[in-house]
Amino acid sequence: MRDAWIAFAIGAVFFLFEFVTRIEPSLDAQAIAAFYHISDSGFGTLSSLFFWIYAPMQIVVGLALDRYGARRFILLGSLACASGVLVFTATDNVAIGGFGRLLTGFGASFAFVSGMWLANHWFAPERFAVLSGTVNAVGMLGSAIGAVALSDLIDTVGWRPVFTGTGLAGLGIFAIAWLWLREPASPAATADSGAVEHVRDSLAAVLGDRRIWALAVVGLLYYMPVNVYGGLWGPTELVHDHHRSRVAAEAAISMIFWGMAAGSIAGGWISDLLGHRKYLVFGGAILTALAYAVVLYLPMSAYAEGALLFAAGFFGGGQMLTFTMAKEGQPGEVTGTVVAFVNMIGIAGALVFQPLVGWLADRAGGNFALALATVPACVMLAAIIVLAIPEYRHPDHAPGARPGGEAA
Repeated sequence: MRDAWIAFAIGAVFFLFEFVTRIEPSLDAQAIAAFYHISDSGFGTLSSLFFWIYAPMQIVVGLALDRYGARRFILLGSLACASGVLVFTATDNVAIGGFGRLLTGFGASFAFVSGMWLANHWFAPERFAVLSGTVNAVGMLGSAIGAVALSDLIDTVGWRPVFTGTGLAGLGIFAIAWLWLREPASPAATADSGAVEHVRDSLAAVLGDRRIWALAVVGLLYYMPVNVYGGLWGPTELVHDHHRSRVAAEAAISMIFWGMAAGSIAGGWISDLLGHRKYLVFGGAILTALAYAVVLYLPMSAYAEGALLFAAGFFGGGQMLTFTMAKEGQPGEVTGTVVAFVNMIGIAGALVFQPLVGWLADRAGGNFALALATVPACVMLAAIIVLAIPEYRHPDHAPGARPGGEAA
């Protein structure tokens, strides 16, 4: 029991660290661009290198976790992620900086799926939704911390000392994992097939399941506001259309992540209590779409905006249940691959929708409110699609089933 909770805490903290490294460059974009002697466009490309390796690595990570367990990959990932941040601060050579960003994204790609894998294999199946929601909540708090606390610190001491501190914190996570992280027996120890057969069978099970594809699309559409509004265009829209200051806009956007932290845990707890996921996803998506629509198109005070964005994040926390629904439809030995695939599709959405909204805004003469109509539209579409997806539980995930670690 003690080892289970230590493993869960290390996985969750690694995900928080990963989320901080993901958003850090946006906290002082102009200074970083000047340091590397690049344009704003060049800075955008440099920062996005994180996602270009993070997204395709998800399938690799899922397959590796299902075969070999999480410990060795949390060690590898935390070391690589921390090292990448330190490399990024070391020199003004943009090629080396780009390598650092790639290394950060590579290491970060292990964080979320490892946390979910540990929750699935250490704890009873009926706890997965609330525990996976807790992992996500910790990551969302990382975004809120990054947007507020680190911004203030960067204003005081500059971005390079702050990034160096972040990298050293990551090395601390590596050391803690090395000393105290334990896991149930490695799946490879009891595998009755070779590595090649494992990859082939796992991919066939996941990629050949239309239900998983549908849930991945629902997750992509449901998470779109976080990727697009919270992750890039929201502050610009609030400054441009609502005439907020940059500081006020960042504070309002941070409420999305505070709300999602609370909503991820609440949604998981309620769904575990009820034993159902589908209609919570449906209702949460409807309320999320309505909250964003009101913020975008109705005049209101800054306080009302913050409250509604918190509500949008809270109801958006239901998106985590798409992972639970997906993994519950497959046997436990492919949980990592299932979670990784759904996560990969969701992250890939940022690569499509972030530039799409910018292109729409350009076509609309700088009308961000019009371009961001895609936000409530996508979440509403997620609500419609999930109604057509059946709820199903593989016997491995039925209440009372035992994981490799703790009894129910």
